[in-house]
Amino acid sequence: MQFINHGPGRTWVKTVVKLFWPLIIAGKRYSNVPLLKWLIYPFFMRPLNEVSSIPINIEVKAPDSVVLPRRVVHRLLTAVDEKFIFGECICRRNNNVDSPPQNIGCMALGSAIRRIHPSHGKMVTTAEAIRHVDRAAEAGLIANVAHVWIDPASFGTSFRKLMFICFCDDHNCLYRTYMKSRGPSLEGAYQRLPGMSVSVDKDKCKGCGECLEQCFLANISLVDKKANIGRSCAGCGRCVDRCPNKAVILAIESEEALYFDLVQWIKGVSELPIKSS
Repeated sequence: MQFINHGPGRTWVKTVVKLFWPLIIAGKRYSNVPLLKWLIYPFFMRPLNEVSSIPINIEVKAPDSVVLPRRVVHRLLTAVDEKFIFGECICRRNNNVDSPPQNIGCMALGSAIRRIHPSHGKMVTTAEAIRHVDRAAEAGLIANVAHVWIDPASFGTSFRKLMFICFCDDHNCLYRTYMKSRGPSLEGAYQRLPGMSVSVDKDKCKGCGECLEQCFLANISLVDKKANIGRSCAGCGRCVDRCPNKAVILAIESEEALYFDLVQWIKGVSELPIKSS
């Protein structure tokens, strides 16, 4: 600890991430190996690992209007008082990539952020937080709302009073990468919000397989030369974004329903104070 009132500083966390990154990758890759999977499972089990995706860069057609899921995240940020933006994405920094930009970091919410060392970033206003989400969306990143044990352990904060919104790509992410060959112990690690659904327009689908390549959970298959969405779909929207024939459809009941589902999910896994609309 560098300061009595704060958790570990940036240099310490970067070092720990670099040391443990290979172990995390190995844990995912070998999560289906007999005996090993039971040693790995405690590190990924619920409720210590809860992640849901929100496709902030995609317009979703609802029955009554065109809804941008990004607005749902905006509403959440307006309803939470304490917000902290990290100056960099620890995952992309660890992998030393320039695209997507390293300087679009995660966002932490809740009173536990007071313990995060200031070398990691800064506390921000709602307007600053919303601008950060918009920037992440424009970079093609997906918002992962996460309540995972590794975050409070890394930054020396309370688990129950902390939520993270991570802005992730598919190749440099602690949460998303190396999930295609996961074992049963990692099933359910990603929870799709109930108010969101993904389907395929069979008339438009050409069976090209592009969506199969894009699905980070390997949960899409070809059935009779048409894409078929599996039960483990996280609703991240990457297949919608990448389908060359616009055959994959992401739909929600309404903006209100999606926001309600998100708030209920957060309240079910944490003590994050969310003001009522």
